[in-house]
Amino acid sequence: MSIESPEHLRRRGLASDLGRLKRMIEIREVEETIQSLYSAGEIRGSTHLYSGQEAVAVGLASVAPLGDTVACTYRGHGMALALGMEPTAVIGEVCGRSTGCVGGIGGSMHLCDPSIGLLPTFAIVGAQIPVAVGVALASAYRAADSVAWAVLGDGATNIGAFHESLNMASVMGLPVVFVIENNLYGEYSPLRWTTPLDDLFRRGEAYDMRAAAVDGQDVHAVAEALAEARSHAAAGRGPSLIEAKTYRYSGHSRSDLGLYRSADEVQTWVSRDPIGILAERIWPEGHSSRLSEMVEQVRSEVRAATEHALRPMPPIDKVEMLRHITG
Repeated sequence: MSIESPEHLRRRGLASDLGRLKRMIEIREVEETIQSLYSAGEIRGSTHLYSGQEAVAVGLASVAPLGDTVACTYRGHGMALALGMEPTAVIGEVCGRSTGCVGGIGGSMHLCDPSIGLLPTFAIVGAQIPVAVGVALASAYRAADSVAWAVLGDGATNIGAFHESLNMASVMGLPVVFVIENNLYGEYSPLRWTTPLDDLFRRGEAYDMRAAAVDGQDVHAVAEALAEARSHAAAGRGPSLIEAKTYRYSGHSRSDLGLYRSADEVQTWVSRDPIGILAERIWPEGHSSRLSEMVEQVRSEVRAATEHALRPMPPIDKVEMLRHITG
């Protein structure tokens, strides 16, 4: 696996498999905490949890150097944490507190931190795709080394902006990587009901761009595929479309119990949990006890972060916060 910038790995705590495992556990623990906070009435509106898809976010964060830009969906807590956002900043934002990454004014679907390359996460399905293409166009215009990442769900591959964006990126040879998080459901609809093909990466072939599928439960496989795609884009050879086949353990949103999915289907995917896969690779023998120890450590850290996030804080200057967001 080719990593271009060791500095981003050190800053994000992803320089080793242990670091990547800890980050995936952190994402899982934060999401479970958010679910509890929603039930306790601490969160207004809805939330969209990332549990089960951690290998995609951590794999991307492992290969996207500082200076790259990531535009992703409203299911963005995991990507924000993977890129280096602190749990306090995520939990505070979701709960509408001034400890949040944008002072609580964005909420669950609008996390943002320019210092880690994260654009405000997008609530409108597919809206981030043309924005990422625009970022890539700016990068090409400036002859910069940076690459733009458009992270989208499987449902977004059926909208016009997806096809227009892929067409423009291919025609202009732009340095952008499109990453489909195919978790098999567009909101409540199974992919097979809405889309005439199972392998979504083949849509990239129609636009004459590099396209491939990857096991989205294996962080090593994700990182390798995305590192190759990034190198391709950075070398001026144009965009790539990578489909990560993954699964969300929760329903579409907090109010969705996911009753349209069979217990067997859910269990099949849980048996290939991305955290368990990496833990077993790190510790071929006795990984269960070592994993439990790490989970308890991270759980304690997330608990402390939550307490800090929910502390009463003085009101922030909204104008200054907006200046921070826009750079």
